Amino acid sequence: MRAFTVRHGGGLELTTDRPTPAPAAGEVLIKVKATSLNARDRRIVANDYIVDVTGRVPLSDGAGVVEAVGDGVSRFQVGDRVVGTFHPTWIYGPYPGWGQLRGTHRDGWLSEYVALDQQSLVAIPGQLSFEEAATLPCAALTGWSAVAGVGPGDTLLVQGSGGVSVFALQFARLAGAHVIATTSSEYKAEQLRALGAADIVDYKDTPGWGTRVRELTEGGVDRVLEIGGAGTLSQSIEAVAYGGQISLVGNLASGDDMNVAAFFQRAATLKSISVGSRSNFDEMNKTVARSGLRPVIDRVFPFGRALDALTHFESGSHFGKVVINY
Repeated sequence: MRAFTVRHGGGLELTTDRPTPAPAAGEVLIKVKATSLNARDRRIVANDYIVDVTGRVPLSDGAGVVEAVGDGVSRFQVGDRVVGTFHPTWIYGPYPGWGQLRGTHRDGWLSEYVALDQQSLVAIPGQLSFEEAATLPCAALTGWSAVAGVGPGDTLLVQGSGGVSVFALQFARLAGAHVIATTSSEYKAEQLRALGAADIVDYKDTPGWGTRVRELTEGGVDRVLEIGGAGTLSQSIEAVAYGGQISLVGNLASGDDMNVAAFFQRAATLKSISVGSRSNFDEMNKTVARSGLRPVIDRVFPFGRALDALTHFESGSHFGKVVINY
């Protein structure tokens, strides 16, 4: 089978004669139909991650169809459409800590077939394509977890227009919340408004965007989706309401920007979001199915153009998710 692996010095190498895996007991063999890119994949493909990934098949997120099952498999059968979980062993309950993730400690989805434990898969919501389903494991579930509890009358601030932010906006609007978004692109601002963002703040024109958000809401937002991390926390602290919550889902902006005194004065909560469990995934998928929500996909690249997909993703010009199909 064909598969992409990470080179020693970074970059991808296409292998055309990699053995097709056979499902062991409790596993299913999946014909991969689509995968999607996340921010962490840039560092993984560059082999600049916390572990050496030389020779590893990258990408944590993917969807496909079951082609064979191993002994003892009861959750799925041949022909089922499935999507993988980000945390393969976090089934339910409290977060157990980082484990053996796909694309880093285990081979990921950027290949024609994968053999995975049946417990690390969920069924694809009926209305979604494989391409749409492949966007769910990391970005969608992170957005879902980050806005859990947000409802009518609440206000949410999302940073930018990447996959997590767009999903968080969609879920918050389904719940009846008022959403404000930051961006520096008028095109992306229009797309964010089309998805239901009530106000847009240009973070380049307004470096002190936290103050502007506080003005727009007459006291701050109830929830902040924090993507930048160290480089943007001070503005998020300025934007959050007294007693509100900052959901930390990324650390993409360089710096050391947390004003502890200001945070203390807000009496706010800083909560780290680590995607979610399989149980959370199932719960989210019920909402996706009932609501008819459709993931926002920027572009779809064929498997042979995986490098072009990464280049496009790294450019930062995308709105929503970048997908590779087969």
